[in-house]
Amino acid sequence: MDGTVLIADDDRTIRTVLTQALTRAGCRVHATGSLAQLLRWVEEGRGDLVITDVMMPDGNGIDMIPAIRKLRPDLPVIVISAQNTIVTAIRATEAAAFDYLPKPFDLPDLMVRANQALSRRARKSDPAPVAIASPEIAADPTLPLIGHAPAMQSLFRMVARVLNADLPVMIAGEAGVGKTVVARSFHDLSDRRDAGFAVLTSADLSEEAIHRAGERATGGTLLIEDPAGFGTAAQARLIGLIEAWEVGPARNQMPRLVSTTGPEPQTDVAAGRLRADLYYRLAGVTITVPPLRSRVDDIPPLARHLLARAASQGLPQRSLSEGATAMIRSYAFPGNVRELENLMRRLALTAAGAEISDAEARAALQESVPVGVSGVASAPRPVAAAPSSVSPTPAATPAAIAEPANGRLSQSVEMHLQRYFDLHGDQLPPPGLYDRILREIEKPLLEIALDATGGNQLRCADLLGINRNTLRKKLTDLNIEVTRRRKLM
Repeated sequence: MDGTVLIADDDRTIRTVLTQALTRAGCRVHATGSLAQLLRWVEEGRGDLVITDVMMPDGNGIDMIPAIRKLRPDLPVIVISAQNTIVTAIRATEAAAFDYLPKPFDLPDLMVRANQALSRRARKSDPAPVAIASPEIAADPTLPLIGHAPAMQSLFRMVARVLNADLPVMIAGEAGVGKTVVARSFHDLSDRRDAGFAVLTSADLSEEAIHRAGERATGGTLLIEDPAGFGTAAQARLIGLIEAWEVGPARNQMPRLVSTTGPEPQTDVAAGRLRADLYYRLAGVTITVPPLRSRVDDIPPLARHLLARAASQGLPQRSLSEGATAMIRSYAFPGNVRELENLMRRLALTAAGAEISDAEARAALQESVPVGVSGVASAPRPVAAAPSSVSPTPAATPAAIAEPANGRLSQSVEMHLQRYFDLHGDQLPPPGLYDRILREIEKPLLEIALDATGGNQLRCADLLGINRNTLRKKLTDLNIEVTRRRKLM
Protein backbone atom coordinates (compact mmCIF):
# COMPACT_ATOMS: atom_id res chain seq x y z
CA MET A 1 0.00 0.00 0.00
CA ASP A 2 1.42 3.36 -0.98
CA GLY A 3 0.27 6.93 -0.42
CA THR A 4 -0.32 9.60 2.19
CA VAL A 5 -3.34 9.22 4.44
CA LEU A 6 -4.96 12.08 6.35
CA ILE A 7 -6.80 11.00 9.51
CA ALA A 8 -9.27 13.18 11.44
CA ASP A 9 -10.71 11.72 14.64
CA ASP A 10 -11.13 13.20 18.09
CA ASP A 11 -10.31 9.84 19.71
CA ARG A 12 -6.54 9.69 20.33
CA THR A 13 -6.60 5.88 20.57
CA ILE A 14 -8.15 5.50 17.13
CA ARG A 15 -5.68 7.97 15.65
CA THR A 16 -2.78 6.03 17.17
CA VAL A 17 -3.97 2.60 16.07
CA LEU A 18 -4.77 3.73 12.53
CA THR A 19 -1.45 5.57 12.24
CA GLN A 20 0.49 2.49 13.32
CA ALA A 21 -1.45 0.13 11.05
CA LEU A 22 -1.20 2.35 7.97
CA THR A 23 2.48 3.10 8.60
CA ARG A 24 3.25 -0.62 8.85
CA ALA A 25 1.41 -1.06 5.56
CA GLY A 26 3.78 1.43 3.90
CA CYS A 27 1.74 4.64 4.03
CA ARG A 28 2.70 8.08 5.25
CA VAL A 29 0.19 9.36 7.80
CA HIS A 30 -0.88 12.74 9.15
CA ALA A 31 -3.40 12.54 12.02
CA THR A 32 -5.38 15.29 13.75
CA GLY A 33 -8.33 15.78 16.08
CA SER A 34 -9.51 18.85 14.16
CA LEU A 35 -11.47 19.19 10.93
CA ALA A 36 -9.99 22.67 10.44
CA GLN A 37 -6.49 21.18 10.40
CA LEU A 38 -7.65 18.45 8.02
CA LEU A 39 -9.00 21.05 5.59
CA ARG A 40 -5.71 23.01 5.77
CA TRP A 41 -3.81 19.86 4.77
CA VAL A 42 -6.19 19.31 1.87
CA GLU A 43 -5.76 22.94 0.75
CA GLU A 44 -1.98 22.47 0.83
CA GLY A 45 -2.31 19.52 -1.53
CA ARG A 46 -1.35 16.88 1.02
CA GLY A 47 -2.83 13.43 1.15
CA ASP A 48 -4.03 10.73 -1.22
CA LEU A 49 -6.84 9.53 1.08
CA VAL A 50 -8.88 11.04 3.92
CA ILE A 51 -10.29 8.99 6.80
CA THR A 52 -12.59 11.11 8.94
CA ASP A 53 -14.94 10.73 11.86
CA VAL A 54 -18.37 12.37 11.68
CA MET A 55 -18.93 14.04 15.05
CA MET A 56 -15.87 16.22 15.71
CA PRO A 57 -15.39 19.07 18.21
CA ASP A 58 -15.23 21.65 15.43
CA GLY A 59 -17.80 20.29 13.00
CA ASN A 60 -19.25 17.35 11.11
CA GLY A 61 -17.01 15.20 8.93
CA ILE A 62 -19.73 14.49 6.36
CA ASP A 63 -20.51 18.21 6.03
CA MET A 64 -16.81 18.73 5.26
CA ILE A 65 -16.80 16.39 2.24
CA PRO A 66 -18.27 18.89 -0.31
CA ALA A 67 -15.49 21.35 0.59
CA ILE A 68 -12.89 18.60 0.14
CA ARG A 69 -14.43 17.59 -3.19
CA LYS A 70 -14.36 21.21 -4.35
CA LEU A 71 -10.69 21.59 -3.48
CA ARG A 72 -9.58 18.10 -4.54
CA PRO A 73 -12.14 16.23 -6.67
CA ASP A 74 -9.78 13.26 -6.94
CA LEU A 75 -9.31 12.81 -3.18
CA PRO A 76 -11.29 9.84 -1.79
CA VAL A 77 -12.87 10.10 1.66
CA ILE A 78 -13.69 7.20 3.97
CA VAL A 79 -16.17 8.06 6.73
CA ILE A 80 -16.09 6.29 10.10
CA SER A 81 -18.80 6.97 12.65
CA ALA A 82 -20.26 5.81 15.94
CA GLN A 83 -23.61 7.18 14.73
CA ASN A 84 -24.76 3.81 13.35
CA THR A 85 -28.01 5.02 11.79
CA ILE A 86 -29.54 4.85 8.35
CA VAL A 87 -29.35 8.65 8.13
CA THR A 88 -25.55 8.58 8.51
CA ALA A 89 -25.22 6.00 5.74
CA ILE A 90 -27.51 7.99 3.44
CA ARG A 91 -25.74 11.30 4.07
CA ALA A 92 -22.32 9.70 3.52
CA THR A 93 -23.55 8.30 0.20
CA GLU A 94 -25.10 11.60 -0.88
CA ALA A 95 -21.88 13.42 -0.05
CA ALA A 96 -20.01 11.04 -2.39
CA ALA A 97 -17.87 9.46 0.32
CA PHE A 98 -15.73 6.64 -1.08
CA ASP A 99 -16.92 4.38 1.73
CA TYR A 100 -18.56 4.39 5.15
CA LEU A 101 -17.81 2.18 8.16
CA PRO A 102 -19.55 2.14 11.53
CA LYS A 103 -17.64 2.11 14.80
CA PRO A 104 -16.44 -0.19 16.23
CA PHE A 105 -15.02 -1.38 12.92
CA ASP A 106 -12.87 -4.31 11.89
CA LEU A 107 -9.31 -3.04 11.38
CA PRO A 108 -8.40 -5.44 8.54
CA ASP A 109 -11.62 -4.45 6.79
CA LEU A 110 -10.70 -0.78 7.01
CA MET A 111 -7.21 -1.52 5.68
CA VAL A 112 -8.71 -3.33 2.67
CA ARG A 113 -10.97 -0.38 1.91
CA ALA A 114 -8.13 2.09 2.35
CA ASN A 115 -6.05 0.07 -0.12
CA GLN A 116 -8.96 0.09 -2.58
CA ALA A 117 -9.32 3.85 -2.23
CA LEU A 118 -5.59 4.43 -2.80
CA SER A 119 -5.59 2.05 -5.78
CA ARG A 120 -8.74 3.41 -7.42
CA ARG A 121 -8.66 7.11 -6.72
CA ALA A 122 -11.56 8.99 -8.21
CA ARG A 123 -10.82 10.42 -11.66
CA LYS A 124 -11.03 14.17 -12.11
CA SER A 125 -13.55 13.52 -14.87
CA ASP A 126 -15.95 11.83 -12.46
CA PRO A 127 -19.35 13.57 -12.35
CA ALA A 128 -19.98 15.88 -9.46
CA PRO A 129 -21.87 14.31 -6.57
CA VAL A 130 -25.49 15.09 -5.93
CA ALA A 131 -26.14 17.83 -3.43
CA ILE A 132 -25.89 16.73 0.16
CA ALA A 133 -29.15 16.17 1.97
CA SER A 134 -30.86 19.29 3.20
CA PRO A 135 -30.78 20.15 6.91
CA GLU A 136 -34.31 18.79 7.27
CA ILE A 137 -32.87 15.28 6.90
CA ALA A 138 -31.51 14.77 10.37
CA ALA A 139 -31.45 11.79 12.68
CA ASP A 140 -35.04 11.29 13.74
CA PRO A 141 -35.14 10.27 17.43
CA THR A 142 -38.31 8.27 16.77
CA LEU A 143 -36.70 6.26 13.95
CA PRO A 144 -35.43 2.91 15.33
CA LEU A 145 -33.21 2.27 12.31
CA ILE A 146 -29.95 1.91 14.17
CA GLY A 147 -27.51 -0.92 14.11
CA HIS A 148 -23.86 -1.84 13.89
CA ALA A 149 -24.45 -5.45 12.80
CA PRO A 150 -23.20 -6.23 9.27
CA ALA A 151 -26.72 -7.17 8.18
CA MET A 152 -28.06 -3.74 9.19
CA GLN A 153 -25.11 -1.87 7.70
CA SER A 154 -25.68 -3.77 4.44
CA LEU A 155 -29.33 -2.72 4.60
CA PHE A 156 -28.37 0.92 5.23
CA ARG A 157 -26.01 0.91 2.23
CA MET A 158 -28.65 -0.60 -0.03
CA VAL A 159 -31.25 1.97 1.05
CA ALA A 160 -28.74 4.77 0.44
CA ARG A 161 -27.93 3.46 -3.04
CA VAL A 162 -31.53 3.18 -4.25
CA LEU A 163 -33.13 5.93 -2.14
CA ASN A 164 -33.75 8.30 -5.05
CA ALA A 165 -33.82 5.78 -7.89
CA ASP A 166 -37.01 5.50 -9.98
CA LEU A 167 -37.30 1.86 -9.06
CA PRO A 168 -40.00 0.05 -7.07
CA VAL A 169 -38.78 -1.39 -3.78
CA MET A 170 -40.07 -4.46 -1.93
CA ILE A 171 -39.11 -4.71 1.76
CA ALA A 172 -39.20 -8.27 3.09
CA GLY A 173 -38.90 -9.58 6.61
CA GLU A 174 -40.56 -11.18 9.59
CA ALA A 175 -43.33 -9.49 11.53
CA GLY A 176 -42.09 -6.75 13.84
CA VAL A 177 -38.66 -6.17 12.28
CA GLY A 178 -39.52 -2.61 11.22
CA LYS A 179 -40.40 -3.05 7.53
CA THR A 180 -42.86 -0.15 7.61
CA VAL A 181 -40.25 2.12 9.20
CA VAL A 182 -37.76 1.25 6.45
CA ALA A 183 -40.48 1.77 3.85
CA ARG A 184 -41.38 5.16 5.29
CA SER A 185 -37.71 6.19 5.17
CA PHE A 186 -37.83 5.84 1.38
CA HIS A 187 -40.22 8.77 1.39
CA ASP A 188 -39.11 10.85 4.38
CA LEU A 189 -35.39 10.80 3.47
CA SER A 190 -35.72 11.02 -0.31
CA ASP A 191 -36.16 13.90 -2.72
CA ARG A 192 -39.87 13.01 -2.87
CA ARG A 193 -40.45 13.94 0.78
CA ASP A 194 -42.29 17.17 -0.08
CA ALA A 195 -44.76 15.35 -2.38
CA GLY A 196 -47.68 13.10 -1.49
CA PHE A 197 -47.55 9.95 0.60
CA ALA A 198 -50.29 7.33 0.92
CA VAL A 199 -50.60 3.87 2.44
CA LEU A 200 -52.59 1.07 0.84
CA THR A 201 -53.57 -1.82 3.13
CA SER A 202 -55.80 -4.88 2.90
CA ALA A 203 -58.61 -2.68 4.24
CA ASP A 204 -58.40 -0.54 1.08
CA LEU A 205 -59.69 -3.05 -1.46
CA SER A 206 -62.30 -1.12 -3.39
CA GLU A 207 -61.47 0.41 -6.74
CA GLU A 208 -62.34 3.85 -5.38
CA ALA A 209 -60.06 3.45 -2.34
CA ILE A 210 -57.14 2.30 -4.49
CA HIS A 211 -57.54 5.25 -6.87
CA ARG A 212 -57.84 7.72 -3.95
CA ALA A 213 -54.58 6.40 -2.49
CA GLY A 214 -52.94 6.73 -5.89
CA GLU A 215 -54.09 10.34 -6.21
CA ARG A 216 -52.79 11.24 -2.73
CA ALA A 217 -49.40 9.76 -3.61
CA THR A 218 -49.02 11.59 -6.93
CA GLY A 219 -45.38 12.53 -7.42
CA GLY A 220 -44.50 11.05 -4.05
CA THR A 221 -44.65 7.55 -2.60
CA LEU A 222 -47.31 4.84 -2.45
CA LEU A 223 -46.69 2.34 0.35
CA ILE A 224 -48.42 -1.00 -0.25
CA GLU A 225 -48.62 -3.06 2.94
CA ASP A 226 -48.53 -6.84 2.41
CA PRO A 227 -49.94 -7.10 -1.14
CA ALA A 228 -50.08 -10.90 -0.73
CA GLY A 229 -52.91 -10.26 1.74
CA PHE A 230 -54.97 -8.49 -0.94
CA GLY A 231 -57.71 -10.46 -2.64
CA THR A 232 -57.37 -11.46 -6.30
CA ALA A 233 -59.72 -8.69 -7.47
CA ALA A 234 -57.86 -6.04 -5.44
CA GLN A 235 -54.52 -7.18 -6.85
CA ALA A 236 -55.95 -6.94 -10.36
CA ARG A 237 -57.21 -3.40 -9.67
CA LEU A 238 -53.79 -2.40 -8.36
CA ILE A 239 -52.11 -3.80 -11.48
CA GLY A 240 -54.56 -1.80 -13.60
CA LEU A 241 -53.68 1.40 -11.74
CA ILE A 242 -49.94 0.80 -12.17
CA GLU A 243 -50.38 0.09 -15.89
CA ALA A 244 -52.39 3.30 -16.27
CA TRP A 245 -49.53 5.25 -14.69
CA GLU A 246 -46.88 3.54 -16.82
CA VAL A 247 -48.52 4.36 -20.16
CA GLY A 248 -50.59 7.41 -19.28
CA PRO A 249 -49.86 11.12 -19.78
CA ALA A 250 -49.02 11.62 -16.08
CA ARG A 251 -46.17 9.10 -16.13
CA ASN A 252 -43.71 11.67 -14.78
CA GLN A 253 -45.96 12.08 -11.73
CA MET A 254 -46.17 8.35 -11.01
CA PRO A 255 -45.47 7.72 -7.32
CA ARG A 256 -42.59 5.61 -6.12
CA LEU A 257 -43.96 2.15 -5.30
CA VAL A 258 -42.72 0.74 -1.98
CA SER A 259 -44.22 -2.47 -0.60
CA THR A 260 -43.75 -4.62 2.49
CA THR A 261 -44.04 -8.38 2.57
CA GLY A 262 -43.17 -11.47 4.57
CA PRO A 263 -39.70 -13.01 4.62
CA GLU A 264 -40.33 -15.16 1.52
CA PRO A 265 -42.34 -13.22 -1.11
CA GLN A 266 -41.50 -15.75 -3.82
CA THR A 267 -43.19 -18.42 -1.71
CA ASP A 268 -46.32 -16.24 -1.75
CA VAL A 269 -46.09 -16.15 -5.55
CA ALA A 270 -45.61 -19.93 -5.78
CA ALA A 271 -48.57 -20.51 -3.44
CA GLY A 272 -50.81 -18.21 -5.47
CA ARG A 273 -51.25 -15.61 -2.72
CA LEU A 274 -49.43 -12.93 -4.72
CA ARG A 275 -49.91 -12.56 -8.46
CA ALA A 276 -46.63 -12.98 -10.32
CA ASP A 277 -47.28 -9.98 -12.57
CA LEU A 278 -47.89 -7.80 -9.49
CA TYR A 279 -44.79 -9.18 -7.75
CA TYR A 280 -42.54 -8.28 -10.68
CA ARG A 281 -44.02 -4.78 -10.82
CA LEU A 282 -43.28 -4.23 -7.12
CA ALA A 283 -39.95 -6.04 -6.69
CA GLY A 284 -37.64 -3.83 -8.75
CA VAL A 285 -35.23 -4.31 -5.86
CA THR A 286 -35.88 -6.40 -2.76
CA ILE A 287 -34.44 -5.39 0.60
CA THR A 288 -34.61 -7.85 3.49
CA VAL A 289 -34.77 -6.49 7.05
CA PRO A 290 -32.94 -8.93 9.37
CA PRO A 291 -34.64 -10.35 12.46
CA LEU A 292 -33.44 -9.11 15.82
CA ARG A 293 -32.02 -12.50 16.79
CA SER A 294 -29.50 -12.24 13.93
CA ARG A 295 -28.06 -8.97 15.29
CA VAL A 296 -27.93 -9.48 19.03
CA ASP A 297 -25.20 -6.86 19.53
CA ASP A 298 -27.70 -4.23 18.38
CA ILE A 299 -30.21 -5.14 21.09
CA PRO A 300 -28.66 -3.12 23.99
CA PRO A 301 -28.31 0.19 22.08
CA LEU A 302 -31.72 -0.31 20.51
CA ALA A 303 -33.25 -0.99 23.94
CA ARG A 304 -31.69 2.21 25.30
CA HIS A 305 -32.98 4.13 22.29
CA LEU A 306 -36.49 2.80 22.85
CA LEU A 307 -36.36 3.68 26.56
CA ALA A 308 -35.33 7.22 25.63
CA ARG A 309 -38.16 7.43 23.11
CA ALA A 310 -40.65 6.21 25.73
CA ALA A 311 -39.40 8.93 28.09
CA SER A 312 -39.86 11.55 25.36
CA GLN A 313 -43.48 10.40 25.08
CA GLY A 314 -44.16 10.97 28.78
CA LEU A 315 -43.17 7.68 30.39
CA PRO A 316 -40.68 7.65 33.30
CA GLN A 317 -37.00 8.00 32.44
CA ARG A 318 -35.30 4.62 32.94
CA SER A 319 -31.96 3.00 32.31
CA LEU A 320 -30.91 -0.65 32.18
CA SER A 321 -28.65 -2.27 34.75
CA GLU A 322 -25.77 -4.38 33.48
CA GLY A 323 -27.61 -7.55 34.46
CA ALA A 324 -30.81 -6.46 32.73
CA THR A 325 -28.84 -5.55 29.60
CA ALA A 326 -27.21 -8.99 29.50
CA MET A 327 -30.57 -10.68 30.05
CA ILE A 328 -32.31 -8.73 27.27
CA ARG A 329 -29.39 -9.30 24.90
CA SER A 330 -29.69 -13.07 25.40
CA TYR A 331 -33.42 -13.23 24.60
CA ALA A 332 -34.47 -14.32 21.10
CA PHE A 333 -37.27 -11.73 20.59
CA PRO A 334 -39.51 -13.70 18.23
CA GLY A 335 -41.58 -10.53 17.86
CA ASN A 336 -38.43 -8.61 16.87
CA VAL A 337 -38.21 -4.83 17.35
CA ARG A 338 -41.93 -4.51 18.02
CA GLU A 339 -41.67 -6.94 20.92
CA LEU A 340 -38.55 -5.19 22.25
CA GLU A 341 -40.35 -1.84 22.14
CA ASN A 342 -43.35 -3.24 24.02
CA LEU A 343 -40.98 -4.73 26.60
CA MET A 344 -39.16 -1.43 27.10
CA ARG A 345 -42.40 0.52 27.49
CA ARG A 346 -43.67 -2.02 30.02
CA LEU A 347 -40.44 -1.85 32.01
CA ALA A 348 -40.48 1.96 31.88
CA LEU A 349 -43.90 1.86 33.50
CA THR A 350 -43.37 -0.93 36.05
CA ALA A 351 -39.74 -0.59 37.21
CA ALA A 352 -39.40 0.35 40.86
CA GLY A 353 -36.45 2.70 40.40
CA ALA A 354 -34.59 4.72 37.81
CA GLU A 355 -32.52 1.67 36.88
CA ILE A 356 -34.24 -1.49 35.64
CA SER A 357 -32.87 -4.48 37.55
CA ASP A 358 -32.10 -7.91 36.12
CA ALA A 359 -34.93 -9.38 38.25
CA GLU A 360 -37.41 -6.93 36.73
CA ALA A 361 -36.14 -7.72 33.22
CA ARG A 362 -36.41 -11.46 33.87
CA ALA A 363 -39.96 -11.16 35.18
CA ALA A 364 -41.02 -9.06 32.19
CA LEU A 365 -39.48 -11.54 29.75
CA GLN A 366 -41.23 -14.45 31.44
CA GLU A 367 -44.54 -12.63 31.02
CA SER A 368 -43.86 -11.81 27.38
CA VAL A 369 -46.32 -13.40 24.99
CA PRO A 370 -44.55 -14.64 21.84
CA VAL A 371 -45.67 -12.89 18.69
CA GLY A 372 -46.67 -15.30 15.90
CA VAL A 373 -44.06 -15.16 13.18
CA SER A 374 -43.20 -17.75 10.60
CA GLY A 375 -40.09 -19.76 11.22
CA VAL A 376 -38.67 -21.88 13.98
CA ALA A 377 -37.71 -18.97 16.21
CA SER A 378 -41.29 -18.08 17.09
CA ALA A 379 -40.79 -18.44 20.82
CA PRO A 380 -38.23 -17.26 23.37
CA ARG A 381 -34.93 -19.09 23.41
CA PRO A 382 -31.43 -18.35 24.68
CA VAL A 383 -29.06 -17.06 22.02
CA ALA A 384 -25.47 -18.27 22.06
CA ALA A 385 -24.10 -14.99 20.80
CA ALA A 386 -20.94 -13.05 21.41
CA PRO A 387 -20.13 -12.87 25.10
CA SER A 388 -21.28 -9.72 26.84
CA SER A 389 -19.04 -7.74 29.12
CA VAL A 390 -21.36 -8.83 31.90
CA SER A 391 -22.11 -12.45 32.72
CA PRO A 392 -25.55 -12.85 34.26
CA THR A 393 -25.81 -14.71 37.50
CA PRO A 394 -27.25 -18.23 37.35
CA ALA A 395 -30.54 -16.96 38.72
CA ALA A 396 -30.73 -14.41 35.94
CA THR A 397 -29.88 -16.74 33.08
CA PRO A 398 -32.56 -16.45 30.42
CA ALA A 399 -32.29 -20.16 29.64
CA ALA A 400 -35.04 -20.60 32.21
CA ILE A 401 -37.44 -18.62 30.06
CA ALA A 402 -39.99 -20.75 28.20
CA GLU A 403 -37.72 -23.80 27.96
CA PRO A 404 -38.93 -27.38 28.25
CA ALA A 405 -38.69 -28.75 31.76
CA ASN A 406 -36.01 -31.32 30.94
CA GLY A 407 -34.07 -28.92 28.66
CA ARG A 408 -33.74 -31.45 25.79
CA LEU A 409 -33.07 -29.84 22.42
CA SER A 410 -35.49 -32.15 20.61
CA GLN A 411 -38.36 -31.11 22.88
CA SER A 412 -37.49 -27.45 22.43
CA VAL A 413 -37.55 -27.86 18.65
CA GLU A 414 -40.82 -29.79 18.88
CA MET A 415 -42.32 -26.93 20.91
CA HIS A 416 -41.35 -24.37 18.26
CA LEU A 417 -42.59 -26.51 15.39
CA GLN A 418 -45.90 -27.22 17.06
CA ARG A 419 -46.42 -23.51 17.70
CA TYR A 420 -45.66 -22.81 14.04
CA PHE A 421 -48.35 -25.27 12.94
CA ASP A 422 -50.77 -23.91 15.54
CA LEU A 423 -50.33 -20.38 14.16
CA HIS A 424 -51.89 -21.53 10.88
CA GLY A 425 -55.05 -22.74 12.61
CA ASP A 426 -57.04 -25.09 10.39
CA GLN A 427 -54.77 -24.37 7.41
CA LEU A 428 -51.53 -26.13 6.58
CA PRO A 429 -48.32 -24.08 6.37
CA PRO A 430 -47.13 -23.11 2.86
CA PRO A 431 -45.55 -25.87 0.74
CA GLY A 432 -41.81 -26.44 0.98
CA LEU A 433 -41.86 -26.76 4.76
CA TYR A 434 -39.05 -29.33 5.01
CA ASP A 435 -36.40 -27.23 3.24
CA ARG A 436 -37.65 -24.05 4.89
CA ILE A 437 -37.35 -25.47 8.43
CA LEU A 438 -33.91 -26.95 7.74
CA ARG A 439 -32.79 -23.56 6.44
CA GLU A 440 -34.20 -21.81 9.52
CA ILE A 441 -32.21 -24.17 11.76
CA GLU A 442 -29.05 -24.23 9.66
CA LYS A 443 -28.55 -20.49 9.38
CA PRO A 444 -28.60 -19.65 13.12
CA LEU A 445 -26.45 -22.73 13.80
CA LEU A 446 -23.78 -21.47 11.40
CA GLU A 447 -24.05 -17.89 12.67
CA ILE A 448 -23.71 -18.94 16.32
CA ALA A 449 -20.84 -21.33 15.56
CA LEU A 450 -19.03 -18.60 13.60
CA ASP A 451 -19.55 -16.16 16.44
CA ALA A 452 -18.26 -18.67 18.99
CA THR A 453 -15.09 -19.21 16.92
CA GLY A 454 -14.52 -15.49 16.37
CA GLY A 455 -15.27 -15.75 12.63
CA ASN A 456 -12.46 -18.27 12.05
CA GLN A 457 -13.89 -20.50 9.30
CA LEU A 458 -11.35 -23.28 9.79
CA ARG A 459 -12.18 -23.59 13.49
CA CYS A 460 -15.89 -23.27 12.74
CA ALA A 461 -15.78 -26.08 10.18
CA ASP A 462 -13.89 -28.25 12.67
CA LEU A 463 -16.46 -27.45 15.38
CA LEU A 464 -19.34 -28.39 13.08
CA GLY A 465 -17.54 -31.48 11.73
CA ILE A 466 -17.82 -30.44 8.08
CA ASN A 467 -15.37 -29.65 5.31
CA ARG A 468 -14.20 -26.02 5.10
CA ASN A 469 -15.27 -25.79 1.45
CA THR A 470 -18.70 -27.09 2.43
CA LEU A 471 -18.90 -24.39 5.11
CA ARG A 472 -17.93 -21.69 2.62
CA LYS A 473 -20.60 -22.85 0.17
CA LYS A 474 -23.25 -22.83 2.89
CA LEU A 475 -22.21 -19.32 3.99
CA THR A 476 -22.58 -18.12 0.40
CA ASP A 477 -25.91 -19.89 -0.17
CA LEU A 478 -27.35 -18.54 3.09
CA ASN A 479 -25.91 -15.04 2.55
CA ILE A 480 -24.09 -15.07 5.88
CA GLU A 481 -21.46 -12.35 6.29
CA VAL A 482 -18.28 -13.34 8.11
CA THR A 483 -16.33 -10.84 10.20
CA ARG A 484 -13.27 -11.84 12.17
CA ARG A 485 -13.59 -10.61 15.74
CA ARG A 486 -10.84 -8.02 15.84
CA LYS A 487 -12.73 -4.92 16.87
CA LEU A 488 -11.29 -1.44 17.20
CA MET A 489 -13.21 0.34 19.94
